[in-house]
Amino acid sequence: MSGPVLSIELAHTVPGPALQTLRDLLTRSSSGFEETRAGEYALHIRAESLGIRPTGDVDGRRPFLVSVHEAEHADEAADPEPRIGFTPTHAVDVVAFCNSPVDHAVTALLTAAVMDVVGGVATAELREDQLPLVAELPGFLATTPTPWPTAYGSAEFLRAWARTPGFHLLK
Repeated sequence: MSGPVLSIELAHTVPGPALQTLRDLLTRSSSGFEETRAGEYALHIRAESLGIRPTGDVDGRRPFLVSVHEAEHADEAADPEPRIGFTPTHAVDVVAFCNSPVDHAVTALLTAAVMDVVGGVATAELREDQLPLVAELPGFLATTPTPWPTAYGSAEFLRAWARTPGFHLLK
């Protein structure tokens, strides 16, 4: 089952030293790590490495893909530049391959940790009822209009949102 996905918009490519730092972070945070190509990592994140205690029948090792790539915005109706201050040229996707509440928290906190290394602005699709909540969080930058609202924010935004009761990302 696939799980939630977050993206990080970047104004530039990720430099080699930052890619090495990202690789080191992901290696430390995971129980299994495979670099399928430069900037693409298949891993099993240890939830505990992000300060998350798995509950119930959820294993602490969560399967993820982290992928650095050129930005793809040709099919989007809303230009992100007025909202985030730059035209993205590159992006990082953080993709969970499972969908428990733990995976939503791991996705948000892993994305924030990646942002600490590479910078950028996080993008998260929202349900309309989430708009008022996220707009009040620290690090929130903007949203796109409906029918598929998207929030833009910092690593601080993701960490604050992940701490809210009932936190849940869209896929």
